[in-house]
Amino acid sequence: MTEPVLTFTDRGIYCPAADVFIDPWRPVDRALITHGHADHARDGMGRYLATDAAAPVMRHRLGAIDLQTVAYGERLRIGSADISFHPAGHVPGSAQIRVEVGGEVWVVSGDYKTEDDGLSEPFAPVRCHAFITECTFGLPVFRWDAQTDVARQIDDWWRANAAQGRATILGAYALGKAQRLLSAIDASIGPILTHGAVENTNEVLRAQGLPLPDTVRVTPQTDPKAYPGALVLATPSALGTSWARRFGAASTGFASGWMALRGVRRRRAADRGFVLSDHADWAGLNTAIAETGASRIFATHGYTSIFRRWLESQGYDAAVVETAYEGESIDDDGAGTGE
Repeated sequence: MTEPVLTFTDRGIYCPAADVFIDPWRPVDRALITHGHADHARDGMGRYLATDAAAPVMRHRLGAIDLQTVAYGERLRIGSADISFHPAGHVPGSAQIRVEVGGEVWVVSGDYKTEDDGLSEPFAPVRCHAFITECTFGLPVFRWDAQTDVARQIDDWWRANAAQGRATILGAYALGKAQRLLSAIDASIGPILTHGAVENTNEVLRAQGLPLPDTVRVTPQTDPKAYPGALVLATPSALGTSWARRFGAASTGFASGWMALRGVRRRRAADRGFVLSDHADWAGLNTAIAETGASRIFATHGYTSIFRRWLESQGYDAAVVETAYEGESIDDDGAGTGE
């Protein structure tokens, strides 16, 4: 019997032909990393391989690691496997990893979204025989509005708060979501202040040449009165804390795909919820899977059992794979870049 291209182990997704792991959650000798979020790029690996664009954030988070980089589409021969990285559209530098052994192609998607956010490298479908997909938002209820529409909602909310002399505090993950918001909103409305974890990531991405508007890091010395009508980009964990209370009678919002569910906004104690996710919605998942041409689909994190049954009803050979990936969390910062 021919050995499968990829196997699923208690350390991560393993390629026997190359003797490498993809996004492992336990220490291994060689790790191929789809992107820099903490549930996919973990400390303790002997060697790392990631895209050129993911490397700066990984070094920021993980320190002096042994990291080899690769350009999108560049093909590497490792052992008896051909391996390449392709845009996932999730956050800047994120990738799907294509593995070919003996003419059979498997693709590990990591996390992905199909809408071009204008900042991340746009998602590019990769033809394959087997596709390993997330399904963080794998229910029909999750259908995203266009980013331009959500940005307009945020601008209107911010503008109204500024007119009333209130600060606007918006919770967003430090890597990806915060920068996506910065690039989409109307920065002329007022000053933009940032939590330290957000600003640290901003600095890394600006150094890569990503265009972001000017922002001001919030420090213990920051006087909110010096920035009337400001938008404050905060990590989710900072909402409702003394860090946020320094801005007085502010209006608080949260940007997440989970805002599509009733009750989640109340759980976050937010005045406004904006449905914006760096993961594919129901339509995006189904479109991405169809475009791969794959007949075998493995669901790794999210609504896995429900999504598997749906895929089977559509004629796919589908299975669920247990992993340590988290997708988009409601309760933490989801980035692993917090200081």
